[in-house]
Amino acid sequence: MRAASSRIDSVRRSSKTVRAIAAVAVLAGALASTTATVSSAPGNTDWQPLSPIASLDVQRYLGDWNQVAAVPQPYNLDCARDTVANYQLVDPSNIRVENSCTTWTGATNRIIGNARINDPASQAQLHVSFPQVPFQNSPDGPTNYIVTYIAEDYSWALVGDPLRLSGFVLSRSPAVDAARWQEIQAVVSARGYNPCLLLTSPTSGGAAGIRALCTV
Repeated sequence: MRAASSRIDSVRRSSKTVRAIAAVAVLAGALASTTATVSSAPGNTDWQPLSPIASLDVQRYLGDWNQVAAVPQPYNLDCARDTVANYQLVDPSNIRVENSCTTWTGATNRIIGNARINDPASQAQLHVSFPQVPFQNSPDGPTNYIVTYIAEDYSWALVGDPLRLSGFVLSRSPAVDAARWQEIQAVVSARGYNPCLLLTSPTSGGAAGIRALCTV
């Protein structure tokens, strides 16, 4: 019985590893198919850093946000589904950040950090730091979190960094309908991202699989 149980656990772990590798493969395929298009795009000579929205209502921005699509990052490859960010105001310049997700093994990953407002005019440019993360443990630093779009009703947002190396589509609801996906694609493209480089993030009650955003 113990041997059989060990074999079953091994198969389960292998299956979860394969799913994680598959997610990375989707991104690799998207990168391979779009690199030529991106590098030859006529607008690249006019490239500009990601711009913030004119004014962020921080109070309305607080609370839970579901990640429904993102440019994959090394630090979140362990996240299989239900990636959630929670923001709570500490003082006029600082926001407590708590990120959590369910891993491929069914465990919960959680990390707590701080977002410091770098742009008092718009309040939409911040430096996010995490004490446990090397090279990202100082609460002061350059902007690495820009709210570049937010819906009028604060139902969803697009955030990234100045170079667009990261990009996150955040939604109050874990479920996104077809019309909203089309809206998200349009905004992502308008903000200078290639929508094929963002992958959907599985959520309970929402997307079940991982796909390039341009194929949704």
